[in-house]
Amino acid sequence: MYSLFYLFFSIPMKAGRYLQISHVSIPRLSLVLSLVLFSIPGSFSSMAITLRAIKIYNTHEFLGPHPIIYFSCKGENKTILPDVKEKHFFYTFKDQESWQPLTELPGKKCKRCGLYEFDSIKSDDVFDEWELCPDDFVNGINVHYKAKEFNATLACEECKAAIELSQTPSRGNGSGNNKIGNGLVAIISVLFSVLATFVIVGAYKYWQKRKRERDQARFLKLFEEGDDDIEDELGLHI
Repeated sequence: MYSLFYLFFSIPMKAGRYLQISHVSIPRLSLVLSLVLFSIPGSFSSMAITLRAIKIYNTHEFLGPHPIIYFSCKGENKTILPDVKEKHFFYTFKDQESWQPLTELPGKKCKRCGLYEFDSIKSDDVFDEWELCPDDFVNGINVHYKAKEFNATLACEECKAAIELSQTPSRGNGSGNNKIGNGLVAIISVLFSVLATFVIVGAYKYWQKRKRERDQARFLKLFEEGDDDIEDELGLHI
């Protein structure tokens, strides 16, 4: 802070010198900021999508000698596939062709993309249009098939790394979940033990009550029978 005040409120005699220093420091500061931003993982990250293989089952243009097949995403330029000319031929690529990659996915967002064929008379023919997403690439590979149209194999190594990173649980979260699970198990066990104790005690008390009632009934019955015998002996019955 002191240096800034000294820079702007310095005497005019030294203004030129400080102005020269400021001109030198601004480009250096921009360079440092750029290096810091690009060194942060995930900043300005993009996932390149390349074509590994494709097979065309149908073509729609009949005027030219060979169809012009191209790949395009919404709002982007067309990527012409110069080698794809024949139907029912399996084309393979090495990801090093001049027209690769087909497109790039920004982070976890999807893109509306499609495969098309150039039409010289009317609007271009559509093989298929679909949402291209990073989660579609299992082990970095995505096979897109359209019945009677084409079968394409797309690759995205960055998508594979991003999916593996998102599916890997952190150690801290795992330990926290284990602690919560163990606590719930302990609470449920205690509640079950208390409930079982109440049930056992209640059943025992009910059995004791029934036993006392049976004993009292038996005693009263014996007492009544004993009174009848005594009256018979004394001749008190009429």
